[in-house]
Amino acid sequence: MRIDMRTRRAFTAVAGSVVLLTATGCGAADMTKQASPYANAQGAKTVTLSVQSWVGAQANVAVAQYLLEHELGYRVDTVQVDEVPAWDALSQGRVDAILEDWGHPDQVQRYVKDKKTIQPAGGLGVTGHIGWFVPTYFAKKHPDVTNWKNLNKYADQLKTAESGGKGQLIDGSPSYVTNDTALVKNLKLDYQVVFAGSEAAQITQMKQFAKQKKPFLSYWYTPQWLTQQVPMTEVKLPKYKEGCDADPKKITCAYPTTPLQKYLNTGFAKNGGEAAQLLKNFKWTTEDQNQVSLLIADKKLTPEAAAKKWVDTHHSTWKNWLPKK
Repeated sequence: MRIDMRTRRAFTAVAGSVVLLTATGCGAADMTKQASPYANAQGAKTVTLSVQSWVGAQANVAVAQYLLEHELGYRVDTVQVDEVPAWDALSQGRVDAILEDWGHPDQVQRYVKDKKTIQPAGGLGVTGHIGWFVPTYFAKKHPDVTNWKNLNKYADQLKTAESGGKGQLIDGSPSYVTNDTALVKNLKLDYQVVFAGSEAAQITQMKQFAKQKKPFLSYWYTPQWLTQQVPMTEVKLPKYKEGCDADPKKITCAYPTTPLQKYLNTGFAKNGGEAAQLLKNFKWTTEDQNQVSLLIADKKLTPEAAAKKWVDTHHSTWKNWLPKK
């Protein structure tokens, strides 16, 4: 990843949402030609939020939706759209906001700078990072595994039936933007990238390995609630430098650290009233996001119930997001 910088994850649709299932590049419907029935509804106090397919993004939307509905009286609809198509939908006003973007410079240039159909809405308050991780129990036993130069030494211990005699590097969905295949090739590592298929499947696999105290190497990211249950240690790849990921086929460097950003449709940013103001003001911490994510993904609360639980105990945080009367 880093080209368009992002990844990951599986998503359980928000209760009551209109969910548009996508699989970029896999023959799925063109998401820019679909929209929530509430998007831009004339005369109605409505907001349509894009939900990316990972639980952290779902947590953002759940809390924003709860506050918009219960504090400001809006009708909120959500639409699941893959990362790049979400920018097209936002530009066209089919959704009003993206609350967690991991860095898409091509889309920023096209829609924010050139077309001016999308406006930045400030930082989310969360810093994201993608990398390669091993379980901490394995890193403590073999400290040198945390340097990429030593990974080939452990390839035999990390191979599986799916990795073809090589070490296995677990990735999420094939639709995620990832540099891993190029990194394995360019760094001459004796590993095979094996896609779990989704964030949920990847988590299941990692938890099974951890339960048996087996070693594994995985493409992973922070923030993510699973690290509270399965402590992981990052494997240091060659240091990231600006521009080192310009050519995806030649990448040999680590993923960058990315302050996550929010974006609004330009028309909504100007005319969205209290809803637009709340979303601009929305800013929380990694700990906040992980609390809600854990309630949704691990404790199996509905997104609304998870949001309510967080809202009930964090009044001093979210009250500052509300528009001033």
